[in-house]
Amino acid sequence: MSETNTLYATLLGQTAEIRWQELQPHFAKGALLQVGADVDLIEAAEAIVQDNTAKVSAWLASGQVGKVTEDEARDFLMNDPTFWAVVVAPWVLIQVRSSDVTAV
Repeated sequence: MSETNTLYATLLGQTAEIRWQELQPHFAKGALLQVGADVDLIEAAEAIVQDNTAKVSAWLASGQVGKVTEDEARDFLMNDPTFWAVVVAPWVLIQVRSSDVTAV
């Protein structure tokens, strides 16, 4: 197994379901990055770990990855979706589960 595949598998194993209530402290610290449904959550985490500036910058510029906004946080509080989350210090990357699609 290649180093990249090993990292992907490790990050995948560290991914868990979580609710907004548990994520709020990370939002308050400014440490939440939301990953859009069209980006693989683990691929995004892997790019951050590997310091792949080109890939991460492209996602940030396109809005496919970004900090959770105040409006999104209010929506999450009201709708209480389930997220997939993985920690890539200092960030917590989150993605709304596809079965819980909200206006993200």
